[in-house]
Amino acid sequence: MGGSPTVYVLDSFAVLAYLGGEAGMERVQALLQECAQGKCQALFSLINLGEVIYIVEREHSLTKAQEVLATLDQLPVQVLPVTRAIVLAAAHIKANYPIAYADALVVAAALEHQGAILTGDPEFEAVSGVVQVEWLPK
Repeated sequence: MGGSPTVYVLDSFAVLAYLGGEAGMERVQALLQECAQGKCQALFSLINLGEVIYIVEREHSLTKAQEVLATLDQLPVQVLPVTRAIVLAAAHIKANYPIAYADALVVAAALEHQGAILTGDPEFEAVSGVVQVEWLPK
């Protein structure tokens, strides 16, 4: 893959962009196709899954959130469990960088799995020196 990361950690921004057909959707879609072909791996924290679902339910409906969950369950994305080690790593990141706790979980997962974060959320600029970030187009 020419030096590209083989592991990507998706944040809520990337998943919502994909689901909503927003800027960056094409990149997320291309990444998912690569993952389906076995060329890379996409990871998504269980906490971030919950974040996407509550946002969809709040902005649309419970029915829509259930549809989105069914869609996400079909994607070539591994949902990471929330372990004590990840929670503590995220707490350390949150204590040292000005990012949301859910975003700190994304950073902790990327560090643990030696992956790059795929996002368009400018909050990740605070940790771009700590972990590789691939920015979605705006």
